[in-house]
Amino acid sequence: MDPRISPVTLLLVVLAYFAVLMLISAVTSRRASNELFFIGERKSPWYLVAIGMIGATLSGVTFISIPGWVQGDQFSYMQMVLGYLLGYFIIATVLMPMYYRLGLTSIYAYLEQRFGRISYKTGAAYFLLSRTIGAAFRLYLVALVLDAFVMGPLGIGFSATVAIAIVLIWIYTFRGGIRTIIFTDTFQTVFMLTAVVASIVSLCSLMDSNIGDMITRVQESEMSQIFHWESGWSDKQNFFKRFLAGAFIALTMTGLDQDMMQKNLSCKSLGDAQKNMFSFSIILVAAKLIFLFLGAVLYLYMADQNIEMPTRVVGGELKIATDLVYPTIAMEYLPVGVSIIFILGLVAAAYSSADSALTALTTSFCIDFLDFEKRSDEHLPSATASVVEGGKRSVDQMQKRQRLYVHVGFSVLLYVVILFFYSLQNDAIIAEIFKAAGYTYGPLLGLYAFGFLTKRQVTDKYVWLVCLLSPILTYLIVQNSTFLLGGYKFDFEHLILNGFLTFVGLWITGMIRRARKR
Repeated sequence: MDPRISPVTLLLVVLAYFAVLMLISAVTSRRASNELFFIGERKSPWYLVAIGMIGATLSGVTFISIPGWVQGDQFSYMQMVLGYLLGYFIIATVLMPMYYRLGLTSIYAYLEQRFGRISYKTGAAYFLLSRTIGAAFRLYLVALVLDAFVMGPLGIGFSATVAIAIVLIWIYTFRGGIRTIIFTDTFQTVFMLTAVVASIVSLCSLMDSNIGDMITRVQESEMSQIFHWESGWSDKQNFFKRFLAGAFIALTMTGLDQDMMQKNLSCKSLGDAQKNMFSFSIILVAAKLIFLFLGAVLYLYMADQNIEMPTRVVGGELKIATDLVYPTIAMEYLPVGVSIIFILGLVAAAYSSADSALTALTTSFCIDFLDFEKRSDEHLPSATASVVEGGKRSVDQMQKRQRLYVHVGFSVLLYVVILFFYSLQNDAIIAEIFKAAGYTYGPLLGLYAFGFLTKRQVTDKYVWLVCLLSPILTYLIVQNSTFLLGGYKFDFEHLILNGFLTFVGLWITGMIRRARKR
């Protein structure tokens, strides 16, 4: 802990930050309703959605991890980021028109219309699983930093730190939902990028350099290499592998993710949503490049000052922790003001991802499993207009209470999962759990690809089995790829394999369906 900054000072700064979030919540959650909570009454300004999605996409993991990747991966991560652009283009021109045409609140309702109820529930369940683990993992990492620098020195335990963090999210999202998040995420994205820029400027100053000179120095270093054309398919940094993986990651983790698409569906029209997506994709590329540039500057500063790499215990062994490079330099070497901005940037990065995840989990469960939209129509009595209006208000009030309970339930679930991670005391296992959650996007890719690219039907009752087996088979193939595929090594493109296996499985169920009809 930097002795220049007292834990009390950091705590007061963080509390002031949350006070601003509460103020935003109070203003944006007036006339709170289910429609406001779920889709912001479809009145969200597209430019605010675009800015806010940057923060939700980057998250706390990205905030502290991407700068650390530079030493081993150089700027090769940008190959994947360029692939994102292709994925976002497909989302804007193929998926969004369908979502708006069908008037969806939950994007997984498409699966019911295309395949059947079991397919619908399977897709929604995979989202709930992956988002719960993902949000818990991101909050867990930030809670560790808050515990080390803010709450721990004040004698507040880790479990209490997590509880406070989640309660604060719940308080400013439980009424306004996605409407509030559109504005809070915009605020938090600005804070996050401010922290990165402030860190870069401060590091340049410490090295008696300006931005232009530092750009030249980074370009002349080995860390700045972006493209890897000459390497073969066994190389994880191969351009074509990274580019394709990036395209499919964007397509699934944004276009097939209720959390990310819920913001887009809150725009006034399809045209506004497409403007948001195109603007967001351009800003995101620039933001990722800035993060990588920060990483290069951090390593150059460490080399100049002979600073040793931070370490942590992983699986009982002491290993280099590249994701601690940025936090270590920010809190121990940068000026006090920049260190405080870093903490706020980290909190912003985590909360801009976690708050929208909590709202999306609540939305998906209410729409996909409690059938809010269907029950709202079914319970309306067919009588006079005044009776119908009274019945609608009664149903709305009941569903608002249920939504509140669901919101509390997922808050508690996140708390339990984070404490479970903490009890493991093994970052390697926790990282593997987080990585395993990524396998759940493969079945979603396969389901939507089959729905869009074919006109075939499936045997709905077997879809859950296909979606269960495809990630398992993918994992087994990835673990044994060097033997099975002549030395090929998977990186992020295992998502493509997962989706392909799901597609094949759905095709087989379709053949079974046709055979039975004969």
